[in-house]
Amino acid sequence: MSTARNDGPATAVAAALLTGLRRTVTTTAAVCLLPVAAAALPAVCVLTAPVSLVLRGRWRPVRICAFALLYLVVDLCGLVAAGAVWLRYAPGTRDASARRTAATYTLLDRLLRVLRRAATPVFGLTLRVTPAIPRATQGAPLIVLARHAGPGDSFLLLHLLLAEAGLLPHTVLRRALRFDPCLDVIMGCLPHCFLPPRRGRTAPDAVGELAGRLRGGDALVLFPEGGNYTERRHRRAVASLRRNGRPRTAARAARMRHVLPPRAAGTLAALAAAPDADVVFVAHTGLDAIDSVRTAWAGIPLRAPVRAHWWRVPATGIPDGDGAREQWLLTQWQRVDQWIAGH
Repeated sequence: MSTARNDGPATAVAAALLTGLRRTVTTTAAVCLLPVAAAALPAVCVLTAPVSLVLRGRWRPVRICAFALLYLVVDLCGLVAAGAVWLRYAPGTRDASARRTAATYTLLDRLLRVLRRAATPVFGLTLRVTPAIPRATQGAPLIVLARHAGPGDSFLLLHLLLAEAGLLPHTVLRRALRFDPCLDVIMGCLPHCFLPPRRGRTAPDAVGELAGRLRGGDALVLFPEGGNYTERRHRRAVASLRRNGRPRTAARAARMRHVLPPRAAGTLAALAAAPDADVVFVAHTGLDAIDSVRTAWAGIPLRAPVRAHWWRVPATGIPDGDGAREQWLLTQWQRVDQWIAGH
């Protein structure tokens, strides 16, 4: 269930054809890669095990190949399960849309659970969250604004919201993730929007439309930085603020050494579309050092737990007006930066 669009019939048909073609290509690629990964794993074990045993190595090639194989299996199993859900709650049956959405959320939770559990022995992933996450109630909806740094942080956040908080995420994702066939199909059945949006729409419009559909027990998941943190991106973001005539904001952003300055447009659109929503900020560290192939190789397995910290700001504590809200968002992001610096 994607965000609604006011496209004409021809545009809708063309989009459906492109979606079908993309999913056919990506699914075929995943099927072809599965036997390759299955054959590569024992070969890698045989070739690297003697060296790893003698040098007491970290078994990095084996860990990577094993998880890649598991990911492909989970991806293809998820595709089959998503197809079964669609057939069970096909259009035309009673309450088909609502029941299909609920079943798809359950499926997403199970798939993410498998990957998270596998990442514990394979990559040494452990997660510590403070304070403890309470179970959701049917109160105000939430807008979750999270730091974006390191591989897999968005999937960890989605699983926390589903499994531990009992929330139903409405997720803002990068369009490149549509090349994961399982994620593409599953997100197509859930409230979401991909950025950049389709031609003729802006990112704030897409985010605002998604936020406007929030109800109690729902959570809009947004990463205001727009991408994973790297030092290079930080320098470019600060320079961009200076070029655009915002020296004060640039100076504040330059003092934040662990996060990118948040892009306010999407957040402002979400706040305007969901005025009753509380806002949750999420800071985390532990994956942020992995920002390239070299650092990923050096960081396997993880030597320290992934730590996450969150706080909630009620709707009544959010200032009025876009200017005040933008400065408030930057202040909250400075708090994210300070927490990371201390951990």
